[in-house]
This record gives sequence, structure tokens and C-alpha cells, in this order.
Amino acid sequence: MKTRKGLHICLISVHGLIRGNELELGRDADTGGQVLYVVELARALAETEGVARVDLVTRLIREDHLGEEYGLESEPLSDKARILRIEAGGLSYLAKEQLWDHLDSFVDNLIDRYREEGVTPDLIHSHYADAGYIGSRVAHVMGLPLIHTGHSLGRVKRHRLLASGLDSRTIDDRYNMARRITAEETTLASAERVITSTHQEIEEQYELYDFYRPEAMHVIPPGTNLSRFQPPQGKEHESCIAQEVNRFLKEPDKPMILAVSRADARKNIAALLHAYGNDAELQERANLVVVMGNREDLNDLEEGARDVLTELLQLIDRYDLYGRVAYPKQHRSDDVPVLYRLATLSGGVFVNPALTEPFGLTLIEAAASGLPIVATEDGGPRDIIGNCENGLLIDPLEQAGIAQAIKDVIGDWEMWQTRSVSGLQGVRHHYSWPAHAEEYLNMVSSITGKETSLESIDDGDSYSASYTDRALFTDLNRSLLGDDESLQTLIRLVRQNRKRMKFGINTGLRLDAALRLLKKHGIPEPDVLITSAGTEITFAPKLTEDTGWTRHIEKQWTPQQVRRVLADVPGISLRSSDQQSDFKISYLYDAEVAPSIDDISARLFQEDQAVNIIFSHGQFLNIVPIRASKGLALRHVVAKFNIPLERVLAIGGSGADEDMMRGNTLAAIVGNRSHEELSQLTEGASIHFTDKPYAAGILEAIEFYDFLGDCKAPRPEPEPA
Repeated sequence: MKTRKGLHICLISVHGLIRGNELELGRDADTGGQVLYVVELARALAETEGVARVDLVTRLIREDHLGEEYGLESEPLSDKARILRIEAGGLSYLAKEQLWDHLDSFVDNLIDRYREEGVTPDLIHSHYADAGYIGSRVAHVMGLPLIHTGHSLGRVKRHRLLASGLDSRTIDDRYNMARRITAEETTLASAERVITSTHQEIEEQYELYDFYRPEAMHVIPPGTNLSRFQPPQGKEHESCIAQEVNRFLKEPDKPMILAVSRADARKNIAALLHAYGNDAELQERANLVVVMGNREDLNDLEEGARDVLTELLQLIDRYDLYGRVAYPKQHRSDDVPVLYRLATLSGGVFVNPALTEPFGLTLIEAAASGLPIVATEDGGPRDIIGNCENGLLIDPLEQAGIAQAIKDVIGDWEMWQTRSVSGLQGVRHHYSWPAHAEEYLNMVSSITGKETSLESIDDGDSYSASYTDRALFTDLNRSLLGDDESLQTLIRLVRQNRKRMKFGINTGLRLDAALRLLKKHGIPEPDVLITSAGTEITFAPKLTEDTGWTRHIEKQWTPQQVRRVLADVPGISLRSSDQQSDFKISYLYDAEVAPSIDDISARLFQEDQAVNIIFSHGQFLNIVPIRASKGLALRHVVAKFNIPLERVLAIGGSGADEDMMRGNTLAAIVGNRSHEELSQLTEGASIHFTDKPYAAGILEAIEFYDFLGDCKAPRPEPEPA
């Protein structure tokens, strides 16, 4: 860092409406958390010793219906910080998707602006993909080091949009996604450092990119406004939200188990209800308070939120938790800090059981309030608890473990106090804006004054995920698992080739069971999981459900009628509840007693039940919607990925896998197959029957089809003359 005048930092954040005061957060999709982040970052850096000047560079906008501040070429943020606005693409406000054609003008105008002022920053720091494009070019022209913060990533958003039901072409047209991802690749190739919020962001999101350099990525969690979240003041029990919570509870003085989240299935609050409802000791020791947004009428909510809250109410009723669980309908933003403090006063705990948690801001807020935490082991909570030492990590799929962790926290008063104090100290040390700024300057001290140059990302060994042209899908229990040594070889092969191929699991198991097996065997997270016999599709890295697929298959699906029709069929019996799902009814089939599969099918069709019947392993009978199967789900997924079926290697071993094998896929049936069920595929089909079983058979199929090379079936040997 420069010692004579201090460091001059240029922060670039192009889109949205940015001004110094009265930020219009939520005005549109582009004016949200990133706007608040860059303004607070600029001020925090400017207050730090060793910094002489901070410029927050954004776009100049002049429209009558917008504030005049957006049209000022320069606006002070503090004595050493200012907003610097650059014209590009006219003066009208434009959404970020419409800015791409104007970014080169922004680059030129920004460089001209600094030249006119006769100054050169010491450091460029870009925020989001559009600023990354600008920052890369400015850094190269001016010979400056570049730091980048992605905030959100194109490849991750593409997966989420695919899961919502959009196809790749629509996504690219509507969101300029291909252009955005290209810009992100170039930015990663240009940046000296990439700042992330968590280690998981590095490992599971940036890992999707060709120019993946984890050694250049640095975790600096966002700062938190600690003036809003603080330990109890003593009057919290007099608040309106305290009275609202207490009206639900028979014994409101018990310790409080607090959960605050959106009404989103991925937040996994149902698992917390199950954990609490199944543990009588925990019910006696503590109350449960669940805050999941605001509502007037459940029927007015969006379907996903309505389903989550309906399930919550059903679980309260199932376990008869009335008087022990509070679930207020309304709360104000100012009530949230009070809820944390109420839980702290009670000697309680904050619980985040989410299936995946990229960062976990609520955990920071709880810690800043002196409240110990119990949180999912997936994602940001690992970093937070590692830094603050104020709680326990849990497997969100293990309900008994959730309950035990809660009891461990609230049951040891001396340790509770230690964790409370440790959390308060840890937040101030790691998650305040001064701490963020200090860590930031420590990071950049080694790179300022060092010139950068664009490194090539278009070489023969580099495969862009946007050009991924092949995919491997395999069943789990009867194909992938069974030979540990070969499995480890296959895992290494998959990891080495993740940039050029998609990896998917296609199983009859439910998602939670599949995740347990993947974790148990150390199998890398697939790009997509097709579960419950083709009725559920979930995309990595955030376990995003393909709701478009759900809407597609639910037509004509009446599970109650299916159960009614089959209720008196001899020789079949419903399997345990953990084998059932919303779109799969699973039976055990006794061939000595039960009618034939054809007869069962006829009975269902005669009752106007449009279903698909899947029989496997000689004993499992699964009934799913007519539009669902492993093969149909696979085709739905690879179409989203724009991968031809001719370059999809589908691995199976039972009758449930049959329609994955048919058609244009590169198909392989492993050596431990169920011969009778798949015997009809032996003639007239282009399928490779491996000699080796399990993962060894998959490796054999990869070699047979030259899957990592030309990716095609070998030409048949010419018949002898």
C-alpha cells in the first residue's frame, strides 16, 4: 500500500439506482442488497487508515421521475469517498440486461474521466458481471490490479432459471446469459483476487467456471450493521411482538427455540417441527417460535409459501403442539432484532436447519444479539460457527440430531453463557464493517502497484460450462454403488472432467435418501438429481427444485384415487412412508399372490387413472404420473442443458431404467443387472451390456463409448467376406 498519500480505490457497480442517502432498496430487481453493500463498503473503506480516496463508480441517469441525485456527476459520501457517475447508453434508466451493448462506452468514458482529472486509482474493484467486464478492460488499459466480487453468478442463475421452467434459449435471450457468463470468465481470468462471502461459494459456485483459481479467492464476509442488532436492553418483554408471541404459549417463560426464515421448502423448517414434535423432553424444556414472513390469509400466498405454511400447521396439529409453538402471522422489520433479544433473555437458541445456506445473515444477527445458534452444516454456517464458536452444526436431514443439538445448547447454562459471549465477540471481530475493511486492506496490500494482463481461457484444455456437450447419468443403488475401489476411480474421473460434462443421478430413491448415500460414499454433488423414479428434479448447487417439471407432471395425478383403486388388490402392500413422495406411490409386490403387472395396469386405466407403472427388482411397484419416468425426466433435463441425447451416457441395471436405455442415448447396462427385467432390450437396441458390475461397469462403458473423446458408439466390425 502507498504510504505517502494512501490508497485510491475505485469501486465499480453499474446497474441499479445508487445514491448516498435514502436508498430506494426494492424499487426494482436491480436496486437491492448489492446497492446497500457497495455504499456501506465505500464508506467503511474511506474511514480506514491507509486509504486516501474511494470512488464508487456507477451510471449517470437523468429522468424526471427519478431523484436529481442520480444525475449528478459527483456526489460526496464522506470526506474521502464519493459517487462518480459515468454516462453510457444515454441518460434513461436501463435494467442490467439492457446495458451490455453500452459497457464499452462506459469503459472509455471512465478512463477519459480519470485522465481529465489527472488521477489514476491504485486498485479497481468490480461488483457483478457487468462491472467485471468494465473493470477487466479498465484494469488492462490502465495497468491496474483488479479485484472482483460476483454477488451472484450467471451459471448458478442459469440453473435456477432452468429449474423454474425456462429453456436455455429463452434464458439467453431474456437475460443475456451467454454474454454474462463469458464476461464472468474473462473477469475471473483478469482478477488478482476474488472476494467471496463463504468457502462454499468458492467450492461449489465458482468451481463451475473454467477459470477457476481457488488460490486467488479470498473469503471476507459482508459487514453487518451492529447498531441494529445488540444484546438485550431489558425492556423487550414490553414490546408488541413479545405479547404477540406469548399469546400462543402456555408457559412463555421457558427458553425459546427461535427460527426466522422465508416460507421456502429449502429452509427445511418442517424438519425442525418433526425434531421438536418427536422429542417429549425438548417440548418440556423449551418453546418453539417460528417466524416465516407476514400473511393475512394462507389462500392469498404464492403456492410454494402456502404449501410450506400449511405443512407447518399440519405438523403442529399432528404432534399436538398447541401451547408450545408460536407462529405469529405478522411482524415488522423492527420486530426481528427484538425477537433475537427475547430469545437471548430466555436462555434460548436460534436454529437454521436449511438444506443449504450460502451465507446465513440471520446467524450473524443472532450472534450479535448474544444468542447461541444451531445451524446446518451446509454452506456459510460452517464459517460463522468456526469464527464465532457460538453454536453447533447439524445435518439438516437428521431430525434426531437437530433435537439433540438444541438440547445440548440450552441444557448447559455455563456453556450457553460462553457461547453467547463468544458470539458477541466473534461478530464484532469478523463481521463488522471495520473488521471487513481491515481484512480487505490486508488482502490488497500485496497486489497494489502490480500490473495485470489477460490470461487466455480459450486453449485446448479448457471447456466452458456453456459449451458442455455431454452428460453422464447413472442409477444409484444398483449401478453406482457396490464396488468401492472402482467408485473412487470413477469419482476422480468425474471431478477431473466437470467442466466438460454434466454429472447426474437418476434414482428411485427420494431426494433426502439419495443425499444421504452421496454423502456417505463421498460422491461429489451432481449437477442434477432426478429422484423418486423421475418425479423430482433438483439442480445444484442450491438444491433448486425444478418447479416447471412439477407443474408438467401433476396434470391428471390423483394419488388418493390410485390408492383407493389398489386398496383391495392381493399381494401388494404399501411400503414405509420414507419410500413415498408427492408423486410416487410405492408398493411391495408378491409375485406368488398378486395379479400380473398388466392386470394392475388395466385396473388403474379402467378407473381413469392416467399413471405410469414402474416395476423393478422383482418386488418394487411404483405408480407415478403418466408424464413421469426416469427416461422422460432425463430428456427434460438434457434439453435444458442443450446436450444432444446422442451424447448422453445413461447407466442402469433394472426395469426402472428401461426408458433411459431406449432411443438415442448412449446406454449401458451394468454387469449386475436384473436380466429378466431387461431381457427385452437385448435385441434390436443399441445398448452396451458391460461385463463388469457397478462402478467398474460404468468405467467400462465410458471407455466403450469413448465418452471423454469422440463420445459415440464404436463402429460395428465388418462381417467377414
